[in-house]
Amino acid sequence: MADTCGQVLLGTGLTVLSHPLMYIKVLVQVGHEPLPPTLGRNIFGRQVYQLPGLFAYAKYITKIDGKAGLFKGLAPRLCAGSIGTIVHSRVLQVGMCCKFFCVLLCMVQFIGRETKYSGVFSSIGTIYKEEGILGFFAGLIPRLLGDILSLWICNMLAHLINTYAIDDTMNHMGEIKNCSLAVTGFFASMLTYPFVLVSNLMAVNNCGLAGGLPPYASVYPTWVDCWRHLSREGNMSRGNSLFFRKLPAGKTYAVDQQRFF
Repeated sequence: MADTCGQVLLGTGLTVLSHPLMYIKVLVQVGHEPLPPTLGRNIFGRQVYQLPGLFAYAKYITKIDGKAGLFKGLAPRLCAGSIGTIVHSRVLQVGMCCKFFCVLLCMVQFIGRETKYSGVFSSIGTIYKEEGILGFFAGLIPRLLGDILSLWICNMLAHLINTYAIDDTMNHMGEIKNCSLAVTGFFASMLTYPFVLVSNLMAVNNCGLAGGLPPYASVYPTWVDCWRHLSREGNMSRGNSLFFRKLPAGKTYAVDQQRFF
């Protein structure tokens, strides 16, 4: 019991600290670009037009909604993570994070300044009324596929590193293995990011909010259609990095719509 409480408290703290980053990432993922490109320098010192990064985006949100605006959708996310930790159910946790507690929907409301999903229980009723029971699990399939692939990559790389790169006679063997596990986890998350992106887009797809409807987002019949559309436009990594963001190739920025088309 004590271990579970400790895990819940630790998870809660990390969730609170990381929530503004996730909030901004979700808005970028659905294509919301409220700030126009600016002339800056890349990592090589060359002048290029770049999209505003994390801090500029956060400053824009706080200017409109105050500092509390960066934590929109935090309460349902905490509920989802805590319940998932207590019952030790990855499927339940992923399902709730996708839509069950309306985490993404609460965030995406920022785009159209809507208040359709204002509370956990009222939002659950709205989703069930409009989309039925399957609406609670929108975006679940690509998220599960990404998790399975990520787990397989981590285990395979960890096995290769521990077998062929690490000698049992080395000092601090435990620390080295933990470090290798963290590195493989980061590498796996980079490779499986497209699944996370597609999952989040499908969670808000055709949800009745401005961020889930044209012009900000296309309406996709299935997650496969969403994957193909992003792949054709070269947007499979959209939102992956919030620093040194480059302009989408072949796109024009629409100031009035705050997006690229």
